[in-house]
Amino acid sequence: MARQLLNTLFVQTPNAYVTLDHDALCVEAERTRLIKVPLHHLGGVVLFANATMSPQAMARCVADGREVTFLDYGGRFLCRVVGPTHGNVLLRRVQYEAVRSESAAREMARRLVAGKLRNSRQVLLRSARDAEESPRRTRMAGVAAELAVALSRLEQTPTLEGIRGIEGEMAARYFAVFGDLLTVETTAFAFAQRTRRPPRDRVNALLSFLYSLLTHDCTSALEGVGLDPQMGFLHAMRPGRPALALDLVEEYRAGVADRLALTLINRRQLRPEHFSIREEAGESVLLNDEGRKAVLVAYQKRKEEPVAHRFLKEPVPLGLVPHLQARLLTRYLRGELTQYEPFLFT
Repeated sequence: MARQLLNTLFVQTPNAYVTLDHDALCVEAERTRLIKVPLHHLGGVVLFANATMSPQAMARCVADGREVTFLDYGGRFLCRVVGPTHGNVLLRRVQYEAVRSESAAREMARRLVAGKLRNSRQVLLRSARDAEESPRRTRMAGVAAELAVALSRLEQTPTLEGIRGIEGEMAARYFAVFGDLLTVETTAFAFAQRTRRPPRDRVNALLSFLYSLLTHDCTSALEGVGLDPQMGFLHAMRPGRPALALDLVEEYRAGVADRLALTLINRRQLRPEHFSIREEAGESVLLNDEGRKAVLVAYQKRKEEPVAHRFLKEPVPLGLVPHLQARLLTRYLRGELTQYEPFLFT
């Protein structure tokens, strides 16, 4: 697959090769031309997996100021090729100024948390509609209503700490009923509360693994546009912590990781034998090799599914959404957009 979105050419087809044809880039795979895009339409190129580019095409891109980004099969950032003069230093300066600005950081955090609450509410409402048992359905609908109230409170909250407080409070309420979304009749996948370091049960182990994959994807997306993944708005900065990537994860957490976890468990694609209990580590639970392989395959398939994007007004592969959102974030920081719109699942 090769698509032009937001002035960027995304090349996802295995073994695809990008060449220069006068003032255009051509993408070919297995001796078949997939797409030809005039250079003046492009601001950058993103190559996934083992897609490659001719030296002539790469030289022309960097000479014109177009960055070329390489990602691996899983979408993790490998490198970015840029010319000797590049505007990303100016972009990072704008990012740092926004992070230091109390009002700018507060409004960005507000948008991110709003996206998380809306997507979490969508997961609960969807599961409540499918639930046959009345008490379970009532509990899920009740928390969905609380999330709606929290969205109203969020708009009136004047401080960043207040916004973080609402996010934490609603995350606790969401996970308080997350066990109701599981339909398998086995105690092997019982879920009482969210535990992270270390995960104390199989559901938490699966969620932690999926959140880690999602964080890597968001980090790659931010690296690909030249933003600093460690300078975030909602999450506090700590050495080695990709705070901005964690900010973006909040948008997709419920719609990507949580829904996939529910699918894998409820459809019995994951079984108790896919997990290991480490008694030497306080009885923490982890996916074993077979379990990780099953999750990775499912995660990659999920990223290939088309989803509606409100800004583009057309379906896009789910795996491209973090990259598209990262580019929308750069436009917002540069003042080209009046506000940042988080990605909402339908």
